[in-house]
Amino acid sequence: MPYLGGEDAVRELRRALSNPNVQSDPLRYRNTILKVIRSMSQGIDVSGLFSEMVKACATVDIVQKKLVYVFLCSYAALNPELSLLVINTLRKDCQDPNPMVRSLALRNMTNLRLPSLAEYVEQPLTAGLRDRAACVKRVAVLGWAKLHNLQPDSEIDASVVNELYSLLRDPDPVVMVNCLRALEEILKEEGGVAINKPITHHLLNRLKECDVWGQCEVLRVLQRYKPQSEDELFDILSLLDASLVSPHPPVMAATLSLFLHLCSGLPAVSQAALERVRGPLLAACGSASREMSFAALCHIQLLLCSLPGLMGAHYKRFFCGYAEPAYIKQRKMQVLVELVNDENVVMLLDELKGYCTDVNTDTAQAAISAIGRIGRSYSDKCLEILTGLLGLKQDHITSAVVQTMRDLVWVCPQCSDTVCVALEGCEDTLQDSQGRQALLWLLGVYGERVCSAPYTLEVFIDGVRSEASVGVKMELLTTAMRLFLCRPAETQDMLGRLLHYCIEEETDMCVRDQALLYYRLLHCGIEETRKVLQGRRSDPSLGVLIGRPAEPISQWASSFNTLEPLKQVTVETESPSRGSPEHVTFDLSKPNTDLSDTLSCSQVEELHPDSDDVGRCTDSSADVLPPLSLSPSPALGPEQFERLWLQGQAVHAERGSGDAEKEEEEFTCLVEHVRCPAVPHCSPQSLQAAMQLLNIQTLAFTPPHTLPWRVYLYTHTQHMHSGNTPRSTLILGELLYTGKDREVTVEGGEEEEDGRGTDEATGDGARRRESNRKDEEEEEVKVTLYQQPRDEYALRGFVSILTSVLHTLSSERE
Repeated sequence: MPYLGGEDAVRELRRALSNPNVQSDPLRYRNTILKVIRSMSQGIDVSGLFSEMVKACATVDIVQKKLVYVFLCSYAALNPELSLLVINTLRKDCQDPNPMVRSLALRNMTNLRLPSLAEYVEQPLTAGLRDRAACVKRVAVLGWAKLHNLQPDSEIDASVVNELYSLLRDPDPVVMVNCLRALEEILKEEGGVAINKPITHHLLNRLKECDVWGQCEVLRVLQRYKPQSEDELFDILSLLDASLVSPHPPVMAATLSLFLHLCSGLPAVSQAALERVRGPLLAACGSASREMSFAALCHIQLLLCSLPGLMGAHYKRFFCGYAEPAYIKQRKMQVLVELVNDENVVMLLDELKGYCTDVNTDTAQAAISAIGRIGRSYSDKCLEILTGLLGLKQDHITSAVVQTMRDLVWVCPQCSDTVCVALEGCEDTLQDSQGRQALLWLLGVYGERVCSAPYTLEVFIDGVRSEASVGVKMELLTTAMRLFLCRPAETQDMLGRLLHYCIEEETDMCVRDQALLYYRLLHCGIEETRKVLQGRRSDPSLGVLIGRPAEPISQWASSFNTLEPLKQVTVETESPSRGSPEHVTFDLSKPNTDLSDTLSCSQVEELHPDSDDVGRCTDSSADVLPPLSLSPSPALGPEQFERLWLQGQAVHAERGSGDAEKEEEEFTCLVEHVRCPAVPHCSPQSLQAAMQLLNIQTLAFTPPHTLPWRVYLYTHTQHMHSGNTPRSTLILGELLYTGKDREVTVEGGEEEEDGRGTDEATGDGARRRESNRKDEEEEEVKVTLYQQPRDEYALRGFVSILTSVLHTLSSERE
């Protein structure tokens, strides 16, 4: 027996295929061909046997034909001239009485994928569309799509397209679905298959005849149809009702996606549909297929954005199993965080506590992070668990706990006392750089409360030469400077040693430059240093914690039943390698967060309240306008807001108010005055809660009873534009109040008369009225808005909403 894979093996196979004795014995001949296929599957080059295999396809043995066709389709591209020899045999087989032979010949004729053979394929494919056998029509329909892909520049005959449209009513459901797929491919440049009312109702009535993937294909195509009346809409929804609770998750997801598309203007119907799919989604989460379970969890997270309480009663279904992979456990923990309430918080925390000692370090750290996120609402219970985990003295657990505590005190400053007590002695267990950075930040911010802070810092400074992490060194410099400002006697010597090393011996330029900055800052004096380094200890935008506002369903409906939910990570899931909280930066390269391009400051337009455009927009309010929805996502960070706001102001100042407006300019600026003098004196918590209730995110505000009083806010608007296409805009806003309340006092209840003449009294009255008019102007809150892209309806709608909120707050205050 020749060596397997050598040239001798190929030569022996050639001799066997050419041997008349082997050819006369059908069984031996088939076994020899089977050896050729086996060698091909093992990676052996058997393309030299192409001519012998072409001769072997002329047989009545169907099994032998299949084997030979597999070989020919694999090596046809390497032997285009010899491939012409097999065309006559294939065309002859297309007329065979056996429908299986006809379908086999048609399939492999299109699978050769040679442009030179396209003219020989068209006639058998056209005949295949009119064949009586369903299996032949299935192959012929898809064959036209393959032929179009082979020659995308050539146009398909209109009669073929009409034939495919007529086959949509074929009795065989597979032929119908294959026609949809073929027409989608052939008419891609025209927008795909045209869906009208008769086709829609025909597809819906035959939906149950299709298999799982056929139903998904039909439901996907039906999203292009727009019902002509509300009665027709509800008729379609009634036909889809059974598929909405289908036991097959792909059908359920495709049906729900179609539901959300059709009911984009009926939020109550969309919400009812989401509640109906709760059972199938929970069943998919418990599927034996890990991929199916993961996809279901991702889509449940999407649903919870709009209906936070949808799965509240079924939180136990999201408890992790021992044998589940880490990625499913982490997704389940993210869902559990969304389902926490007063009734189940104890049980959920106890369950998450068990995951903190998982053998998988990523799962354990994800559980600790989930406990920290719950701690934003239930800080006492979570801090008790986190403090207990520090007693385990395990490196990865201690690191995750310290990072979680750092994030927790950033949003909940009232937890700082407990955290400072828990930090004592945990530096001995920390080994990774992220945990040491978190510990150093806590020591720098709350060093005056931690008794052992200078001694812990000294250990870090003594080992700075062996420190490999640049981030730890930079954090160490900041911590040493902050600790020096509050405990100078204990820190002065070690700070000097650290600065000397970083300036004279450190090779990393970032660390050296930061040390030089601090050294020169100390020369400016302690007070100047304190102004720079005594920064904020918590996020100033979190005046009150009321939970994440519910997003409108239209915000994510288009991404349902796609790969987007699988790629997206929840907002709360943060990278463990990020730096200190006040140094968090937003990655502008990620989708949905690229807001530098959103505000194109090269195009600025100022829209005055009394302009004609606004007047037209106001006059049109009497018509039936599409509903306007507000959303705080994608999130906009303080640094981004400040940068984009300043850019807009700079461009606006350069252009000036005298420039002519252009219709194509998209960036809009609007300035208005709203009379609500009591708003600047209401509590920041009330103001922020009222704004967040309407999905308006406040980024920063000054304390009450301070002048000037400012509030910075933003939101994203969305409404259905012409053609039923959603239109989104970004609005940045500033509320400014510079005046003082008028205090009118009348002593004795009588006006004093000084005996002046009528003219003089009249002059005083005019001056008094002028003064009162100025006071009234000072009592107004100036609202400055920047919008991109330009959308007068959305801008005016937002102004109306904002004005209503301010008036409501002002009336409650008064």
